[in-house]
Amino acid sequence: MSTNSYPLLQTVDSPADMRRFTRAQLKTLSAELRSYVLDSVSRTGGHLSSNLGTVELTVALHAVFNTPYDRLVWDVGHQTYPHKILTGRRDRMPSLRQLGGLSGFPLRSESEYDTFGTAHSSTSISAALGMALAAKRKGEKRRAVAIIGDGAMTAGMAFEALNNAGVSDSNLLVILNDNDMSISPPVGALNRYLAQLMSGQFYAKARDMGKSVLKQVPPLLELAKRLEQSAKGMVVPATLFENFGFNYIGPIDGHDLDSLIPTLENIKGLEGPQFLHVVTKKGQGYKLAEADPVTYHGPGKFDPEIGIVKPTTPPKTTFTQVFGRWLCDMAAQDERLVGITPAMREGSGMVEFEQRFPLRYYDVGIAEQHAVTFAAGMACEGVKPVVAIYSTFLQRGYDQLIHDVALQNLPVVFALDRAGLVGADGATHAGNYDIPFVRCIPNMAMACPADERECRQLLSTAFAQNGPVAVRYPRGAGAGVEPLASLEGLPFGKGEIRRESTAGAEAGPRIAILAFGSLLYPALQAAEALDATVVNMRWAKPLDVELLLDIAARHDALVTLEEGAIMGGAGSAVLEALQAAGVQRPVLQLGLPDQFIEHGDPAKLLALQGLDVAGITQSVRARFLNK
Repeated sequence: MSTNSYPLLQTVDSPADMRRFTRAQLKTLSAELRSYVLDSVSRTGGHLSSNLGTVELTVALHAVFNTPYDRLVWDVGHQTYPHKILTGRRDRMPSLRQLGGLSGFPLRSESEYDTFGTAHSSTSISAALGMALAAKRKGEKRRAVAIIGDGAMTAGMAFEALNNAGVSDSNLLVILNDNDMSISPPVGALNRYLAQLMSGQFYAKARDMGKSVLKQVPPLLELAKRLEQSAKGMVVPATLFENFGFNYIGPIDGHDLDSLIPTLENIKGLEGPQFLHVVTKKGQGYKLAEADPVTYHGPGKFDPEIGIVKPTTPPKTTFTQVFGRWLCDMAAQDERLVGITPAMREGSGMVEFEQRFPLRYYDVGIAEQHAVTFAAGMACEGVKPVVAIYSTFLQRGYDQLIHDVALQNLPVVFALDRAGLVGADGATHAGNYDIPFVRCIPNMAMACPADERECRQLLSTAFAQNGPVAVRYPRGAGAGVEPLASLEGLPFGKGEIRRESTAGAEAGPRIAILAFGSLLYPALQAAEALDATVVNMRWAKPLDVELLLDIAARHDALVTLEEGAIMGGAGSAVLEALQAAGVQRPVLQLGLPDQFIEHGDPAKLLALQGLDVAGITQSVRARFLNK
């Protein structure tokens, strides 16, 4: 990517370089930065709308604060490409979200400017508060700034942090990046003047002095408070955050450096917790993304001049789409069904369901804990909830899964999307741990469909149960097995033999591969070279012990295969079942190791873990065939 088109940006290797710029130069830098973000993402794919919306805010923050000494904590972190570019990683943007390249999220090991690793939402205020109080404890005058979106503010964790921060006497700044336009932003010179006035030293000192003077006359103090709230109320709905103990400022235009920079400079000199409300626009500066920020939220490669073009040939049906169609079909058949999502309507395939069954669709916001207990409450009243949630996000509702659903044995279906490795989103979004953390919970069941057809069938099986069942399926498309039109399920807790070994005793040890989930298909290919039996186990819990013992009796060695953590996973379940039955067989467990796996192409990542055809074949030969 040529830097000739970005003459000012190419001179910025760290935020210190841009702090010498004039206001006019910072505006030019913002324009170049926005263009560079668009150019980069169009070449690599990644998050776009959110990053285009934070350009000026990022420039202003790095221009005003002494980063990395002052700490910036970005919530979620999918809006930090401008931040990465300005902090010495501009020339690495072509490697974004690729194996060995830049992460799509803040990563502490990547840069000292990434002060806190994020990707799950609503953690920024807690982390920044911890940093602010740690600095105070050490006698350091550093600032801690949390930048959080209006969506992330819906989570309970954000409000827990606000509640703690308001009484902490910390030098914490929380910036609410409101890009949903849910609160109409006042615009113009008057609003700019009032925002700067309310963030200035004069206003802060005058307010504090007035309160100290009027404290001796309670009726007048109460009157003064009401007048102050009324004055602010003409500009912003400040009361909520003021009641948390914050000094509320704004809202201001998040794309106007003439508002942002003076306001941030004023706030920098204030003591105690501050709350700045900025209003930005997703996709700012790129008309196609402004008009359709959802489509341009996380696009693949595209031509910026043309925009995203739909493929001429229809893409393969994804597991997410299979779930979405099943949900609609089952809802049409059973009026008890309701669909619940923690703010992942598009990602979980629930757009059509919301359109067809709006009164049975519940988006609870980014509140996974609430989503799980909310479903439990519905199930108590005879409703049949289906919670569509990414595997990695269910981790955030784990206590509720145990205490509120499983302990009461309530019939809730958990449709776990993005199970296993997720490619470019990396370790934060990988659903590697659901089998271990679900199967250890009493009353819980866990289905692992091997393909699209089984996904639909096992969802029906799960829905028919009177207790909680999770159905895990990977991101993207599978083997391409077309789902049946019916809603008929498969036997609960039962697997099937997909290939029988033809080898006799004289040919060496008879080997059986027990596959859990979509790795069944590489197992079948590997089995051709190994002449192994292949079992589609389908269920991690309850395990089909009858089938397992039959296979163990007829084979000399077993291989378990799963796209999930080996520790405590489905292979561990097999070992436990064999031990309980007093059966001894050598078992090779193939799955994901005890480490976090970075971002990259999913096929490459699976190959690196030995979970492709070649890797499976090589591991089995090395362990059992001495080859």
